[in-house]
Amino acid sequence: MKHYLSIIFGLVFLAFLSPQRITAQALPEKSEKKSNAKISKAADELSKSLNENDESQIARNYEKLANEFLNKGENAKAEEYYKRALNSYTKLKLTEDKTRVTRSLAQAQENQKKFDSAISNYETAGSLTKDAVEEKINLNDANRLKNQANPASQTNYVDSNIELLKKEKKSEEISKAYVQKAQNSLDLKDKEVAIESYKKALKYSKDKPEEVIKIKNEIAKVYVEDNQFDKALAINEKLLAEAKTNNDYTTEIKQLQSLASLYFEKKEAEKAISSLKEAYDLSFQKGNSAEAKKSLSSLIKYYKTKGEDKESMALYEQFFDNFEKLIKSDTTLIDAKTFQITEDKIRQLEKEKDLKDELISKKNSFNYFLLGSIGLLLLLFFFIVKALYSIRIKNKEIALQSLRREMNPHFIFNSLNSVNQFIAENKELEANKYLTSYSNLMRNMMENSNKDFISLDKEVEQLKKYLDLEHLRFQDKFDFEIVVDEVLDTERVFVPNMIMQPHLENSIWHGLRYLDKKGFLSLRFEYKNGKINVVIEDNGIGLTKSRELKTANQKIYESRGLNNTKERIDLLNELYKKEISFTISEKEVPESGTIVQIVFPLIDTI
Repeated sequence: MKHYLSIIFGLVFLAFLSPQRITAQALPEKSEKKSNAKISKAADELSKSLNENDESQIARNYEKLANEFLNKGENAKAEEYYKRALNSYTKLKLTEDKTRVTRSLAQAQENQKKFDSAISNYETAGSLTKDAVEEKINLNDANRLKNQANPASQTNYVDSNIELLKKEKKSEEISKAYVQKAQNSLDLKDKEVAIESYKKALKYSKDKPEEVIKIKNEIAKVYVEDNQFDKALAINEKLLAEAKTNNDYTTEIKQLQSLASLYFEKKEAEKAISSLKEAYDLSFQKGNSAEAKKSLSSLIKYYKTKGEDKESMALYEQFFDNFEKLIKSDTTLIDAKTFQITEDKIRQLEKEKDLKDELISKKNSFNYFLLGSIGLLLLLFFFIVKALYSIRIKNKEIALQSLRREMNPHFIFNSLNSVNQFIAENKELEANKYLTSYSNLMRNMMENSNKDFISLDKEVEQLKKYLDLEHLRFQDKFDFEIVVDEVLDTERVFVPNMIMQPHLENSIWHGLRYLDKKGFLSLRFEYKNGKINVVIEDNGIGLTKSRELKTANQKIYESRGLNNTKERIDLLNELYKKEISFTISEKEVPESGTIVQIVFPLIDTI
């Protein structure tokens, strides 16, 4: 029964952690994040250039993305994007760029053991270049690969390239050439020269920590093949110690796995199991599912050979108990999915670009006519949608304008009624003064009547004129103040037009004028947390008492006034996406009065 359960758990485990789902981390953790960031940036730049259909920039970004994949060791991806860069450079007839990319393509193919393709591209790069040294380097690489079956003849080509590259001072290429020399020496069974070549490669890879680690591990492998386990262990233990010091958890895991392999070779199973368990635990802790799988597989393989099913079951149970946590913490899954989305976008943009190119090259064909017709239909549909959207926006603008103008008749009626009162009381001077101020205010209101937003200085000027008028009518009923936050540039900041005035009117007519003493009305424009907070505060009789004193007609008008304000704010939010909010509240006992707050973001452009 346990044997069957073990098989089931194993199948589920392998299904969840198959290579298609997870890309193993091959670089140190910090370098891996940096590498992923570079790949993501290169992909974004490529998407942008494809969208702009800039062939020159597209070619450079293809090459840049391919270089990042090559550095990361993802040679298949590198090959794919080098080919695309090569196509673009060919279209642009840029020979120097074609030469460079053709050589890089050959290197990516060689890394995948696609030797025939690599030879062809090395030869092509040699024939394209005008530089005699570059031509010789490329032909040496082509000849080196042609002589795969004869390692002795490869030596001369590798040594020739090392000397040529040294003259050119190409450190990265020199390092690769020494690695090739080391591999060639191993084919010739000359382990001493191989180790010496690897050490020389290290000198030219000082600025690439991940390459240094890779080369040192290759040296350790040579020592293992030569049964020099102590030297191999020393290298792995030193790399492990450096990884721990640098908090390089991925390298630490890999070195623990390498140590385990060495201990198995030395027949020291307990130390091997200890290293594998440490690697397995660290993989879980750091959310590296690929390395967790690798360590777990090695442990299970060992236990199965020993017939220790209980230990295998315990590991499976531990894995599945922590499986969800592991998957959630594994950033490689997120990175892979993020890049997949970006790559899908690139593919889509490439298709669009190809379609555009096809339309240009076949504009007199039936295919062009068909695609052109579709384009026209889409354009027509776009214009229809745009027209409908414009109509909808226009309707909202008309509704907003209508609501603004709806407030004017009541204001005009009250104002003219005041003039009539002054005349009835033989206050000719006050009537003249009032009419003059009223005409100035009405002119300002008419000038701004078609605007949804006006500058703060104009709004303050308009509201001050209005309050001056009301103060002239109710001098013994209230005083007022208008305070603007010093940080606000009144000429550049915009505010909603005619939103505050109705609330000032309500404060005066339904709150302050019923007081037995002189009241106070405060209008403040405050800047808080990136937003403008307009506060209208009075010490009138308050909302509750005001409602008790109102006639039925007054209640209807006040309700309509509040609804008007809310409707206008809703329309402004729909049209301009400004998130304007409005609240009205009554002061708590023992104070009386009303507080209105209107909040909207800082608006400096309309």
